[in-house]
Amino acid sequence: MTEKAKILYVEDDETLSFVTKDNLEIHGYEVIHCLDGETAIEAFFQNDVDLCILDVMLPKMDGFAVAEKIRATDPNIPILFLTAKSLKDDRIHGLKIGADDYITKPFSIEELILKIEVFLRRKFVSVSANDQYKLGKYVFDYRNLILSIDGNERSLTQKEADLLKMLLDHKNNVVKRSVILEKLWGEDDYFLGRSMDVFISRLRKYLSDDSSIKVDNIHGVGFKLVVEN
Repeated sequence: MTEKAKILYVEDDETLSFVTKDNLEIHGYEVIHCLDGETAIEAFFQNDVDLCILDVMLPKMDGFAVAEKIRATDPNIPILFLTAKSLKDDRIHGLKIGADDYITKPFSIEELILKIEVFLRRKFVSVSANDQYKLGKYVFDYRNLILSIDGNERSLTQKEADLLKMLLDHKNNVVKRSVILEKLWGEDDYFLGRSMDVFISRLRKYLSDDSSIKVDNIHGVGFKLVVEN
């Protein structure tokens, strides 16, 4: 992973943000810290950011609104939400508007670093030139995070692309929920499972223009990407 990856960190709790920023810098990251949503948007457009960490509850513009503006400009950048432990609906809403993952407060620095490394490892890893796949009527360009059909392109987030590639690598075979969660989310956890379900729903929607493709839910086991020949 590249040293000095640049992180946009938006948190209005000054004590928490001071400690978190300090630890991230110790781990080799360059951190742009903002206290409110409006400043965060300005900072995003002024810097070449590799990853965003957004608190949900922010002054001037909440984290959801910030994420939507960032996604409208850059559909691929990893976005990690910070949410209160009790607000499960916030996590689901954040995922639906384009976040890649979330972490609940209070969190450990080790947990945060792990999630950051997972995203940045995929961002900076060299990708094979052969990572373009035919999927029914679709063309899936994993390198550039693009799913296209009949000349219409859709940009995917890194997590969406990783999940689709994992299902595609095991086409017409069941991939266990636990395997997906541990490989793409870092651990097998109930609430992370809810997060994964949101991503599965997104992929079903993205693939809905070809009736020969479907993502089956094998209840209690996992998922199967079914592609009719």
